[in-house]
Amino acid sequence: MKENTFKIEGMSCSACSGHVEKAVRKLDGIIEANVNLAGEKLFVKFDEKKITILEIINSVQNLGYKATSEENFDLSKSEDNRDKEIKELWNRFVISLVFTMPLLIISMGHMLGYSLPDFISLESSPKMFSIAQLILTTPVLLLGYKFFKVGIRTLLKRSPNMDSLIAIGTASAYLYGIFAVIKIFGGESRYAHELYFESAATILLLITLGKYLEAISKGKTSSAIKKMMNLAPKTARIEREGKEVIISLEAVKVGDILIVKPGDKIPVDGVVIDGRTSIDESMLTGESIPVEKNIGSEIIGASINKNGSIKYKATKIGKDTALAGIIKLVEDAQGSKAPIAKLADIISGYFVPVVILLAIFSALGWYFTTKNTEFALTIFISVLVIACPCALGLATPTAIMIGTGKSAEYGILIKSGEALETAHKVKTVIFDKTGTITEGKPKVTDILVQNIVSQDELLILAASAEKNSEHPLGEAILKAAIEKSLELKKVDSFLAIPGYGIKVMLEGKSILLGNKKLMLQNKIDLKSLELQSNKLASEGKTPMFISIEKEIAGIIAVADTVKENSKKAVKVLHKMGIEVVMITGDNRKTAEAIAAIVGIDRVFAEVLPKDKAAEVKRLQNEGKVVAMVGDGINDAPALAQANVGIAIGSGTDVAIESADIVLMKSDLMDVSTAIKLSREIIKNIKQNLFWAFGYNILGIPVAMGGLHLFGGPLLSPMIAAAAMSISSVSVIINALRLKNYTK
Repeated sequence: MKENTFKIEGMSCSACSGHVEKAVRKLDGIIEANVNLAGEKLFVKFDEKKITILEIINSVQNLGYKATSEENFDLSKSEDNRDKEIKELWNRFVISLVFTMPLLIISMGHMLGYSLPDFISLESSPKMFSIAQLILTTPVLLLGYKFFKVGIRTLLKRSPNMDSLIAIGTASAYLYGIFAVIKIFGGESRYAHELYFESAATILLLITLGKYLEAISKGKTSSAIKKMMNLAPKTARIEREGKEVIISLEAVKVGDILIVKPGDKIPVDGVVIDGRTSIDESMLTGESIPVEKNIGSEIIGASINKNGSIKYKATKIGKDTALAGIIKLVEDAQGSKAPIAKLADIISGYFVPVVILLAIFSALGWYFTTKNTEFALTIFISVLVIACPCALGLATPTAIMIGTGKSAEYGILIKSGEALETAHKVKTVIFDKTGTITEGKPKVTDILVQNIVSQDELLILAASAEKNSEHPLGEAILKAAIEKSLELKKVDSFLAIPGYGIKVMLEGKSILLGNKKLMLQNKIDLKSLELQSNKLASEGKTPMFISIEKEIAGIIAVADTVKENSKKAVKVLHKMGIEVVMITGDNRKTAEAIAAIVGIDRVFAEVLPKDKAAEVKRLQNEGKVVAMVGDGINDAPALAQANVGIAIGSGTDVAIESADIVLMKSDLMDVSTAIKLSREIIKNIKQNLFWAFGYNILGIPVAMGGLHLFGGPLLSPMIAAAAMSISSVSVIINALRLKNYTK
């Protein structure tokens, strides 16, 4: 399976995005296809054995749109194109205004009490009155040729869109105006009262203004991506043959030795080989406190070197850097669809054809009722123009683009629209204990022995046994022995028993080191140490039992400090109405002691790594929407099982890969921030959809003459055009409010 992104040009409304999606999904080999109208992008997953990128591009271009693979475009070029589009729309609006203002004065001045010169007035010179309007209207229509080009082409391909509605509406007004001019020149002056040129020109003028405002607003939706793209420096200072050389960022290779001075930005990811400094990583993690870096420390490209000079070896460049990975995650999230958008997609697919039929039937109905062609034409044009599905298509993607961009600024990476929507429903959050609620850096606190060994001897045995273990508790024991300068012994054999402990052969003796379950499984009597182990566990310490040749030798107690913000994070989640659960392989008493300190509601203790996913499923079977927060390899199945998997950014790649949301810094407060942001974004989408649907539900009946039936006013096509433009801009402005969200 391969993934690719395409830039799509020429889309104007949700009908366009729906047609593109439908056409691409029909192709053999397509697994998934989503169009982001606000970002003008198509995201495709496909089987490259069955279909090529060129075939996908051709399918889009057959619909009348331009498609470019992501391999052939960059963001800076895209921004240049957007700036060019904004300038072009503004110029078109200004020139259209120059022609439309005198047109409105000539066509409607007499209604407002203005008197026109006799040579151009309605009563004295109907021929000049009509021909002047034709002359002023024609340049405006020529300036808006794209509406007709795209609208008619999509109509002929049976995939009509917003441009089709505008093209039919304005062309009808213009062509009827030409018909009226012919009649006037044939001696039927009464047709001078039935000219519709000002409607055609004003509709295009107002829609062009709306498109201009929309283009500016759309540019703001991708500001988070632009900011991130601009974080990396353009050049790098590298060491070549003992000299410092400045080269472009693109020229840096893996293995190059780079030199970074105080105040410089780190060009690419790497490892420090000389020097010491502190680095501000806030632009990537949201963490404001600079991080100390020494020889061997990993550093991230685009972070800022604060106060020391360092040399480091480049390990990741280009698309492999942490920054590029974050940008890719945000882009993927912005291009994904939330399930809430499906309703809008379904409606958009049928919307334009239904509107055209409604316009025809309502116009015919009024014509046969009133025998008034002008009245029927007003109805026809008003229905076509007011019923633009732009707002409907922009409602969801704009909110997702801005919301995911905002969360990225806080170091919270939401991977998809589906994860975003599910997160707002979360009612239970499960935290893994070690490395999530606690620091994951335990220390030896107590050593209890039986008469068969001394404390140092027990520590030597335990540390020697744990030398090959990667478990945090084992690392704590090893560290304690090193600090005491104890000489470790050679292990003859080593066996890790996940969820229990380890078994080793040392100097011909069988040694077991692990939890209570390991001892009971091997029928080792623990009565002599039971009271002490219970006391240690009640203090939040983890007792590690050691046996020699099936006889209990002692306990080494290890304690892991609770993270500074764990208690506060749990409190905030409780305020949000969320149940908090802790899951751990630790013994129940230790787990409950930690839970009591932090304020956790429910504890799953002594859970084997392979059983964590089953515990998540158990909560889901209780009807709960569950978020799982973890950082280790053994958390990956549980993260995948949860409705929303949340990985701590300092955790393993496997955990991050399995998660739906990644927290770039190890601050549990970000869990509540992610859920709150999700709630805000979904609320914003619902508001947008409400106004978009509400606008069309109210606007179309009014345009069809619903109020006029009861003696109310008739909707002018010009007012309909203004309302249509305002609806699209209002949806984007509402979505832009998310940029003001603060933690």
